[in-house]
Amino acid sequence: MEPLTRDAANDAVALPLRGLVDSHCHLDDAAFDVDRDAVVRRATAVGVHTIIVPAYSPSYWFRVREVCARYPELNPAFGVHPLYLEDREAGWEDVLANCLTDAVALGEIGLDTCAGAPDALRQRACFTTQLAMARQLRLPVILHARGCVEEVILILRRFPDLRGVLHSFSGSLVQAQRLIDLGFLLGLGGALTHPRARRLRATAERLPAESLLMETDAPWQPPYAHLGTRNEPAYLTMVIASLARLRHTSVQEVARITAQNARSLFSLQGIPQ
Repeated sequence: MEPLTRDAANDAVALPLRGLVDSHCHLDDAAFDVDRDAVVRRATAVGVHTIIVPAYSPSYWFRVREVCARYPELNPAFGVHPLYLEDREAGWEDVLANCLTDAVALGEIGLDTCAGAPDALRQRACFTTQLAMARQLRLPVILHARGCVEEVILILRRFPDLRGVLHSFSGSLVQAQRLIDLGFLLGLGGALTHPRARRLRATAERLPAESLLMETDAPWQPPYAHLGTRNEPAYLTMVIASLARLRHTSVQEVARITAQNARSLFSLQGIPQ
């Protein structure tokens, strides 16, 4: 099945949906520095009233906390992303724990195998430390697993009481089921709309709706990849329309189920029904 174009997606969502939750969108000072107010207005205009904003590095934690305090739509999550291990300082665990008093989740954390990624042993040590913190604080986790889905699943088996989401899921159907069995949700974003993402769309089509979250961490993807396009939460309606088309259901039903999933995972209050 072909992905939706921008025009087709807008046609599919003729009216704003209510109570959408963007479960993973970066809106810190690294992006949207000039027009953050306009970005939030565009999001709420299409029904996105709750946005989870992960701060993936100690250098961003306090700025993200400040930004989220200014907008009722924004909810922070804090963690050390595997590619930002060098930003840690002595006592980072205590600083992170202090930030987490205001957070809806611990993340984005995990493992990464991209070129230039830190040593695997250091990544695993930092990852397991943060999983233990999340368990102690009874917070869900937002996971990153580029090229490491299988290893992340093996580590999660040591923390059977944790809940969370693997964002921008791109693993196999078998791996998806293992994560679901562990009590984790799967984040699907703008990659669903990419013309080359046939395998991902085939997987998404077969996943139970009760296991899915919608997110825009992966931006709207034109035919020639990112090309500088940013991850606007207003694009969430396009992602939902793409998934609804795949599953032969309504955008309203996809919005309702995924918003309820997010509400439950992150203990969110006040989301319009």
